[in-house]
Amino acid sequence: QVQLVESGGGLVQAGGSLRLSCAASGIIFGIDAMGWYRQAPGKQRELVAEITRRGSTNYADSVKGRFTISRDNAKNTVYLQMNSLKPEDTDVYVCYADIPVRRWGQGTQVTVSS
Repeated sequence: QVQLVESGGGLVQAGGSLRLSCAASGIIFGIDAMGWYRQAPGKQRELVAEITRRGSTNYADSVKGRFTISRDNAKNTVYLQMNSLKPEDTDVYVCYADIPVRRWGQGTQVTVSS
């Protein structure tokens, strides 16, 4: 059974940095797109960043220039480096991987204090 396990969330002050990781495990023959969404209670889910198997990336306008998505195909892992964090980045961050059916992680809390 395929599972996605996230790590790296936590509490940080505004202006700080965090790095999220999401590792896929199980029987995997190949992963297409991988990425991150975020969602706070009562808010619409927002795509934060995504990356194709070949490394093409796409970012939400709100994070461009601050966040960087990358992946290690040998490790079936996607990363999200988050710099210059703002209080409005506070959310639950959920990773996904298209294997090829979309699989989801359990979510990790990111809290940015002002």
